[in-house]
Amino acid sequence: MGAGIVGVSVALQLARRGMAVALVDRGKPGEETSYGNAGIIEANTVFPPAFPSDFGSLMRIALKRAPEANYHLSFLPKVAPWLLAFRAASQPERLVETARLNRPFLAQSIAEHETLLAEAGASRYLRKTGWLKLYRNEKTVRGLAREFEVAREFGLPLDVLDVAAARALEPSLNPVFERAVFWPQAASISNPLGVTKAYLARFVALGGIVLNGDARTLHRNGARWRVETDEGALDGDHAVVALGPWAGEFLAQFGIRLPFAVKRGYHRHFKAEGNASLGRPVLDADAGYVITPMEHGIRMTTGVEFAARDAAPSPVQFDRIMPKARELFPLGERADDKTWLGARPCLPDSRAAIGRAPGQAGLWLAVGHAHWGLTLGPVTGRLIADMMQGDAPFVDPSPYRPERFS
Repeated sequence: MGAGIVGVSVALQLARRGMAVALVDRGKPGEETSYGNAGIIEANTVFPPAFPSDFGSLMRIALKRAPEANYHLSFLPKVAPWLLAFRAASQPERLVETARLNRPFLAQSIAEHETLLAEAGASRYLRKTGWLKLYRNEKTVRGLAREFEVAREFGLPLDVLDVAAARALEPSLNPVFERAVFWPQAASISNPLGVTKAYLARFVALGGIVLNGDARTLHRNGARWRVETDEGALDGDHAVVALGPWAGEFLAQFGIRLPFAVKRGYHRHFKAEGNASLGRPVLDADAGYVITPMEHGIRMTTGVEFAARDAAPSPVQFDRIMPKARELFPLGERADDKTWLGARPCLPDSRAAIGRAPGQAGLWLAVGHAHWGLTLGPVTGRLIADMMQGDAPFVDPSPYRPERFS
């Protein structure tokens, strides 16, 4: 249930094992949260996003002057408990612990995508050109010392570059930054929706069925699960929940309450002026946005917004980042006619919930992937398939046990 990149990947991995699988969604596959990401497969990731640790950053966010975060005031009382838990999980020792727990999973992400892309005839979407992170203040780079230390522990290569070396990688960038860090083991996708559709087509080719239906109709039918679809009732021994930002309210009806929050985010597409180009995603860290080359143009993604999932759009962060972005890269006119909005499903410890649903035989969870849905979709599917078939899991599943919040 759920046809975003995680749900489609789970369905495909199960079908590859010879299981009879139906993928159910009330919308079009891949066109919700999965559509709007920055296209980065973050095999290089060390620390997850963290709660701001300095007073200045907190004040800029509080005063709605920070490009990296925005919020709806009316939503703060609801999200406050989650923010406190997120702050606790952002303490330095907890971040290192999370990095070590997530590393085996992240380390397999590109290889698993490569396997599925090759089978789906979609390898053209993959770029193994790394990720370039720019810093306008050299002090920010000095603050990354602990992250670099843990990266070395993991054997992750990185290069700290001066302006000239960074521009040798990306000649169209203007020298408005002081330092850059190049992470060569990151990869990126030129069309996230194209990848989801390619995986879906491969799933169908293996005998998978795609149906329209509402996950909220899921209920017990004897020892099995039943969901209503446009084609009628569908029964199965197992049901996998991959509902992204809709998972929390869905699971509550079964007495499963995970500490979800959503981080909303926006994107727009632009043309590049003249002969300007990008060869890889670029993070303007101190300005709070990413630009990445897509088939649709240069995609610009904003920082996070804390608001109700279905609240009206408020893309004010573009007002803050556009001057900085045009200063860095020669962006031309818009390549689309609307601003996209999506919601990331987040758990406070920055680890997804993957595995058997507590107290519900035959129900499985693949939820809470936050910023890493595209990155972790295929490895999540592989882990679910291992556990469902009783095979030895290819990575330790214990860091992702849903019961950890009980």
